Amino acid sequence: MHELKITQNVVATISKRAKGAKVQRVLLEIGKLSGIMPEAVRYCFDVCSQGTVAEGAILAIQEIPGLARCSKCGAEIPLDKPLGVCEECGSVELVMIRGQDLKVKEIEMG
Repeated sequence: MHELKITQNVVATISKRAKGAKVQRVLLEIGKLSGIMPEAVRYCFDVCSQGTVAEGAILAIQEIPGLARCSKCGAEIPLDKPLGVCEECGSVELVMIRGQDLKVKEIEMG
């Protein structure tokens, strides 16, 4: 489960940004095309945050839908999985625009 390592990195990033302040809430953006399972991150967050400034913090996760641009006709194509076909011209030459990232969007400290 690669989500454990990813969540360890997220907690380290949060702890660094918090500079010792207690973290109350964290908002993560997880792209639907990232291959990261939000529920696994949620489970790992409780374990990984123990003993850190993020222990007990509320974890909110916003899933970002996938979007690609067709290299042939320029159409923007919504995607639920990494591979797709252009609805306009049938091309499979797609360039990802969004949906592959994991971002710490907000950290609320108190």
